[in-house]
Parts: sequence; structure tokens; C-alpha cells
Amino acid sequence: MKRSGIWFLGGGLILLALSVLILWVVALLVVEGGSGTFGPSGDIAVIEIKGPIVESSEIVDQFDRLEKNEDIPGVLVRIDSPGGGVGASQEMYQAVKRIKKTKKVVVSMGGVAASGGYYIAVAADKIVANPGTITGSIGVLMDYTNVERLLDFLKVHAELLTAGKMKDVGSPLKPLSETDRAYLVGILQNMHAQFKKAVQEGRGLTPEKVDEIADGRIFTGEQALAEGLVDQLGNQQDAVDLLAKMLEIKGEPKLVYPKKKRMNVLDILASGDLETRFKKMFYSLSERRALYLTKGIY
Repeated sequence: MKRSGIWFLGGGLILLALSVLILWVVALLVVEGGSGTFGPSGDIAVIEIKGPIVESSEIVDQFDRLEKNEDIPGVLVRIDSPGGGVGASQEMYQAVKRIKKTKKVVVSMGGVAASGGYYIAVAADKIVANPGTITGSIGVLMDYTNVERLLDFLKVHAELLTAGKMKDVGSPLKPLSETDRAYLVGILQNMHAQFKKAVQEGRGLTPEKVDEIADGRIFTGEQALAEGLVDQLGNQQDAVDLLAKMLEIKGEPKLVYPKKKRMNVLDILASGDLETRFKKMFYSLSERRALYLTKGIY
């Protein structure tokens, strides 16, 4: 009987732990996200880009809706991101470029605005960074892992069937040939050139200056200011003050944020966004882990 009681007690604790875990996952998945719709009027709209850049649709939608709102003349883009996917970063960069044609745009950098986070920032009119903000990282990285020897150890045989001789380049089931390596390096160099061009155009730097600093290194906010990568040191309020001055607003400007839309698990499943939510959930476990996982681009 005692053993039975202990078993039931242990089983109850396990069920309790599982229940807490499920509630934690649901709490992370049932979130409030920006719907893209802003208030009817205001001086400055705030768009926040946080965490690893996995997908861009929500943020781009906010920019698109704001672009049509003639009552808001300025945009503060708050970036706290180590970077992420190439395409998603470029889509947000283009969204900032589009809205800059009709509104003043200032970027405020948080703890980190590196790689893809910096790529987005260079499209703005002005960039404000904290002295200790980690930024820069103007480079591209691609990870490649070969598991052939592991499969041999496990006595597992794998075959690749392709139509197109370059289709299996980068597969973990085969080593890189010199041709494969040159092909992948060419892709990385092309991506790097696109990044450098954006920095050159956005920051008004010479190609020689960009080549000097675009080797993948990171900078503090102070170092970035000295290199011409940002315009001013300061926090988010300093960025608001700068934007208000550019807009010739007297007094404290009115800030507006995108309206919140509550999403539950069924909404996420219906939207096909479950994978993205899980990626963001696990990437957010630590900034260092996120930086490691997403440095392969931008």
C-alpha cells in the first residue's frame, strides 16, 4: 500500500509537471501580436522588430498599413535582433525604404541590432544606438555538416537521387567537392555584395570604407558611431526626441503602436504559422543561442 501511495504521488507530480509544461507552451503560443492596424492619428508610430528574424509578413504588413495612414508623419523602428534569414531581412529593409518616401523614419537600437537587424536599420533616415549596443556583423555565414562517418558507425547506408547535378550540393550525406565549395562560396559572396551595397547606399559610405568594415565583425554603438554606421548615441527616448525634431513637433509627441490581436492555438494552426511560433519560442531561450543559430546570414 505504501508503494502504491508513493507511485500515485509520483504519478501525480509527473502529471502536474506535464500540465505546467503544456500551459507554458500554450502561453507562449497564445500571444498578442501586432495586427498591423494603427490608431486613427498620432505623431509617431512605433514598429518593434524583436528576436531572431524568422519571417517578415507581420512586420511588413504593419509598414504597408502605416504607409497608407496619412495622419501619422513619423515612424520609430525599434530593433532588438541578432539577425536571421536573408529574405526576411531584405523584405523588412525594402518596407523601410518604401515608407521613407512619405514619412520620416528613425531606428532605435536596443541591446543588439546586428547582421539582418543592421541590414534593416540602414534603410532609415537616422540610426540611434546605445553606447553598448552590439551592431554591425556585415557578413554572411553558411553552416555545413557532413554525417557520413556517423552513418558508417551506425551501419546505415544512405543514397541521394537527384535530377540536376548541383541539386545535392550541401547535403550532409556527401562531402563537398571543390566545385561544390566554389559554387556555395559564390552564393555567399553575392549575398555579401548585396548587404554591402545596402550599407553603402543607406549610410553614404564609399565602397572602400564598406569593404574595410564589412568583414563580419561586430561593433559597439560607440565604435559604430566612429565608423559612420550610426548617427547618434542614445536610448529609445533620444530617438523619439530626434524624430520629433525632424518632424518639427513642439512638446511631447504622441506615440501610437499597432493594435494587438490575440491569437490562440487554433488561429496559429489555421494561419500555418505554428512552425514560426515554435522557432521563435525556442530561439528566445537565450540571446547568445539565437545569435549563434541565426548568424548565417545576416
